[in-house]
Amino acid sequence: MTGLGTDDHPHGADRLCEAGDRVYSRAVRRGRVPRADAGPVPCLLELALLHPDPDDMDWLVPTAPQEVMTRLLREVHDEVSASQRRVGAAVAAVERYAGLGPSLVPGAGEGTAIRVLDGLSRIQAAMDEATEACTTEVLTVQPGGIRPEHELTEGLHRALALRGRGVRMRDLYTHVARHGQGLLNYLELMGGSVQARTLDEVIDRLILFDRKVAFIPANADRTLALELRHPALVEYLVTVFERLWRLAIPLTAPLPDTGIEGISHREQSIAALLAEGHQDAVIAERLGISVRTCRAHIARLSETLGAASRTQLGVRIAQVGLDGPTAVSPITLPGQESRTVR
Repeated sequence: MTGLGTDDHPHGADRLCEAGDRVYSRAVRRGRVPRADAGPVPCLLELALLHPDPDDMDWLVPTAPQEVMTRLLREVHDEVSASQRRVGAAVAAVERYAGLGPSLVPGAGEGTAIRVLDGLSRIQAAMDEATEACTTEVLTVQPGGIRPEHELTEGLHRALALRGRGVRMRDLYTHVARHGQGLLNYLELMGGSVQARTLDEVIDRLILFDRKVAFIPANADRTLALELRHPALVEYLVTVFERLWRLAIPLTAPLPDTGIEGISHREQSIAALLAEGHQDAVIAERLGISVRTCRAHIARLSETLGAASRTQLGVRIAQVGLDGPTAVSPITLPGQESRTVR
């Protein structure tokens, strides 16, 4: 589905013109509209929001809003997934080059575009330095499930220092993090200086200060990190963050209902990843839950959908439409605004 509309209506389905909004809304309410009504708004046919009624070609019927959302989300989901793969490839390349020899390892001098931070104490010192220099904004991505209390405590002094200087903070977590009381206490303490949203899954840990310096892990146990100051790299990571932020759901807003009785939002996320062919351990890691919890959800999915085997479960998932992306990004129509945490 194109996102450009027509020459006279240069917009996507997520931001209809006022005339298109009126006609499409009327079609949804009434079930169909006369073909003549769509004459002034060719964008509705161009974007496949309306299509001919097979029983009467003089009338147009609307594409279901849920299908429109699925199309939009699939496009954005594919775009973000491609961005995540490129970020992973870039990090892997840096690790590979950093290990080629001493002459290729960046020095400790200031101003280097990419600096390898070896050891938790050095990482901590660099983070403290960036915090002290920050004046406007911090963006973070925090993967995994419920944030451990010790992690929140370790970074609290930096967060309070930033709040004291009026720095704005935006944090991205997985949906599972909503169940951690420590995170809720932290956000209450920080007040309006922090906005938080959640997604089914996020990229690996990322911290951006003033859109000038970024920190990302460089190994699995996070004892090695990269400090990035190259403008192109940092801008790229900011773009990835903003696209994820647009897809995410404010922490204070409820998760969307799946529309299928007996299936929770988390089970819908698991179903989508099962449909992609992922193993239980991979699904658990991506959603920030334990393998045991993941398997319990899969068992409930099988019971709810009446599947007696994994193969049959895959078929049932496709039949009920649980094999698509599960992130929700509201379709913004004229006069509407997306909800955010203030």
